[in-house]
Amino acid sequence: MDELFTKFQKHIDCGLYPGVEWKINFKGKTFKNRVGYTDLSTQSLLQENSLYRIWSMTKPIVSIAILQLIDENIINLEDPINIFLPKFNDLKVLKNESSTITEFTTVKNMPTIKDLLLHTAGFSYNFLDDEVGKEYEKNRLFHSTNSSLEEEIDKLSSIPLLFEPSKKWNYSVATDVLGRILEVVLKDNLQNILEKKIFKPLEMNDTSFSLSIQNQKRLMTSYEYNAEQKKLTDLKNQKISLYGYPINNSNYARGGHGLYSTVDDYLSFAQMLLTGKSKNGEIILSEKILKLATSNLLDNQYFPLEIPIPGNENADNELEPYGWGLGFRVLINLDKCNNFGSLGEFGWGGAAATYFLVDPKNDLTAVIMTQVLGALPNLKNDFIETIYSNIN
Repeated sequence: MDELFTKFQKHIDCGLYPGVEWKINFKGKTFKNRVGYTDLSTQSLLQENSLYRIWSMTKPIVSIAILQLIDENIINLEDPINIFLPKFNDLKVLKNESSTITEFTTVKNMPTIKDLLLHTAGFSYNFLDDEVGKEYEKNRLFHSTNSSLEEEIDKLSSIPLLFEPSKKWNYSVATDVLGRILEVVLKDNLQNILEKKIFKPLEMNDTSFSLSIQNQKRLMTSYEYNAEQKKLTDLKNQKISLYGYPINNSNYARGGHGLYSTVDDYLSFAQMLLTGKSKNGEIILSEKILKLATSNLLDNQYFPLEIPIPGNENADNELEPYGWGLGFRVLINLDKCNNFGSLGEFGWGGAAATYFLVDPKNDLTAVIMTQVLGALPNLKNDFIETIYSNIN
């Protein structure tokens, strides 16, 4: 896998990334390396097992915590969300997707836990160019670095859905709602819940929503790729779509973003997703629920999946080869990804070009970390293609 080092060095030399760290486990053999810098201004070399904002790679972790409650028969996939969150009792939905934000009606069917995991609940995202996403941004949803998850989800409950639940797939803040449901059901804050149920048994000791002063020194600086200038620019406020991402606020937690992690920690999580067990044999998730969660559960009416980011209309749809499970993209069409991959391979990525995959057929897990918002897809594509070229 030395080939990866050479390819990634070229991307760094071209000014596309500050540094890159990766870790791969293939049939029990581990490959791990890094190249580049933690910070471009100081030219500090990237250290082994640095820390990264993993953005939406928070989602699979929160999804697994919800699936554990299903495993334990505490909640059910078909439970409507207002059972746990009564503020949603009077939930509205736009009359149609071209309606203005004031043209709404009462929702016919309440979104369920399953809808939240599948992203078919009807929620949107601040950065999406629809009326609901624009309303989130107008209400500064998730902008705060100090608000509780409860406060943000209460705010969300007053904004209409984009469409009736189960009608479409739309990437959204649904996992933040799942995070709040975890807090309500288990009567604890999300950080403590994830610590007890996932981080501690998997020995993910560096994964959390806040960093100690000591650990802040291990954090890679975040950058943004400027497509016009074709170079990285400093990201002074460390935000995407004005989302808060504080470094050291022990009360902060989100379901859809907010975690810090390392390649070692996240690969431990990915390895667990092969079997449902920790390396010590502790059952994190039953085989039955794990298989369900990592299978495509959508039928053809939902395809192709796409996240239509404004200003990115001419980019290839990277989700076209995939279906969706209970919190993960799942590869269902090899032809649409140039035959690099394996049917049933699953995973997700983060806004700053972090990415992971789990391939049960090949006994393969892989994690790559960097910190570039708006990055080109070349890093991830090189990662996948090089791995599969070598193992095949």
